[in-house]
Amino acid sequence: MFSKELLKGTLKPIILKVLTEKESMYGYEIVQRVKELSKGKINVKEGSLYPILHSLKAEGILSCKSVFIGERERKYYSISKSGKRMVNEKIDELQNFAQLIKTMINSKRSFAK
Repeated sequence: MFSKELLKGTLKPIILKVLTEKESMYGYEIVQRVKELSKGKINVKEGSLYPILHSLKAEGILSCKSVFIGERERKYYSISKSGKRMVNEKIDELQNFAQLIKTMINSKRSFAK
């Protein structure tokens, strides 16, 4: 597991990447796919997932469709037509950031004497 601080800024693009795999997914599917892709190292909690999904919907990146299964409502999230370009931008931004962090961490350390 990674710290909340590390995950906080990366969950949006991770969730968006997962949503690019299927036409639409509901919350539990998203959580399970992130867990699968990360080999159990990233466990997204409902308290983190749904605010992100609502935020992405408010930004126009996601759309949401409610489906009733029996008496239970299940919300399926998908990338909106207008959101497809923004998804690539957010994923690219995370990839560039991860590369920068890797470069910084792998640089030779020099300490002043």
